[in-house]
Amino acid sequence: MTSIVCLHPKYLIPVEPRATVLSEHALVMQGEKILDILSSQQAQQRYPAVQHLQLKEHALLPGLVNLHTHAAMSLLRGLADDLALMDWLNQHIWPAENQHVSDEFVFDGSVLAMAEMLRGGTTTINDMYFHHEAVARAGLHSGMRTVVGCSVLEFPTAYAKNADDYLAKAMAAQAAFTGQAGVAFRLAPHAPYTVSDDTFRKIIALAERHQLGIHCHIHETRDEIDGSLSQYGVRPLQRLHDLGLLSARLIAAHVVHADDSEIALLARQGVHVAHNPASNLKLASGLARVHAMQGAGVNVGIGTDGAASNNKLDLLGDLRLAALLAKAESANPTALNAAAALEMATLSGAKALGLDEQIGSLLPGKQADLIAIDLSAIETQPVFDPISHIVYAAGREQVSHVWVRGKCLMQERQLTTMQLGLLQEKARWWQRRIAAA
Repeated sequence: MTSIVCLHPKYLIPVEPRATVLSEHALVMQGEKILDILSSQQAQQRYPAVQHLQLKEHALLPGLVNLHTHAAMSLLRGLADDLALMDWLNQHIWPAENQHVSDEFVFDGSVLAMAEMLRGGTTTINDMYFHHEAVARAGLHSGMRTVVGCSVLEFPTAYAKNADDYLAKAMAAQAAFTGQAGVAFRLAPHAPYTVSDDTFRKIIALAERHQLGIHCHIHETRDEIDGSLSQYGVRPLQRLHDLGLLSARLIAAHVVHADDSEIALLARQGVHVAHNPASNLKLASGLARVHAMQGAGVNVGIGTDGAASNNKLDLLGDLRLAALLAKAESANPTALNAAAALEMATLSGAKALGLDEQIGSLLPGKQADLIAIDLSAIETQPVFDPISHIVYAAGREQVSHVWVRGKCLMQERQLTTMQLGLLQEKARWWQRRIAAA
């Protein structure tokens, strides 16, 4: 019989219904799933012979969903900072990638990133990079729930020679991991300015044939929009709509520059948006209109982007930043309150990935992707509203426990599937190699 574990937090925050905080309640896990949520007294009576874990000063909530990241780029953290996006890409990141990116680089960088993210409460990532099988293996190694975004571009890299080659490798990787629990795949055309109309049409056809989602950078900078107007005579979103890309299959990363009509279009087509507040600020891309998008009915989740442009894979930190920026951008202090912000980083991200029936909230029958945050620290005392504290006051170092699919991946800040010393040695090895080049 599958073992049963009963968790007794001080605060149980299920996310559904929004803003709910349960005191003196317990969550019961059996195997990979949540078996029950009930009062602590009832749990002791109903499950007397099982393991009971007391989390006396903790909030228990769903694991965070990082809706847009490039995990392997953790090995490029700090390589090129304080630059505009296209200068950063063309003069620094793409040349470094062409020289160093390999299966080994992607596996090592992804595992390093996953360790950082798990320690910060992220349990699911929606990635976008090369060497897709290495990303999938890293997810299986770490235990993190991993959606592998298979990058597609027109120009050659060390990984593939043209768009058709990228697509062939994407479909081969997807087939190799079919049926593997905890790993899923998406097609990830890089951006409108790096992918042709013909390739977008092929991506749409493949996604429909194989029931795959799509993940793409869209409307990240004003230069992207100006370039599209010059080359195609329309803004990128209109071009993509004309091609048939805009649908509930699509996660549009960034969407910093969207006018009212484009926001309405995103809502009508059911497009999901991955908001990346820290990366947008660091690259001076602009302020996304999150309050307007949510008001129009667009589902918006939160991403960190990669460590090369953030430079922290800290979803709790980006959650706070998203809430503050939404207020400033809309000139409305009530915009994106704490409970709504927490939902963005959990249930909204799960919905964008088509996983909201499995993860994103704490309900019986859902997968046991959970985190515990210790609110006993002086920095989070006193506690009037634990949801407010999680969004506005708590730091990622206060995440004490992490479970994915019922498996404990971090206990009292100690990772159970990875050794930090080995990760640090590998990171230093890559630092020396990249610096020497």
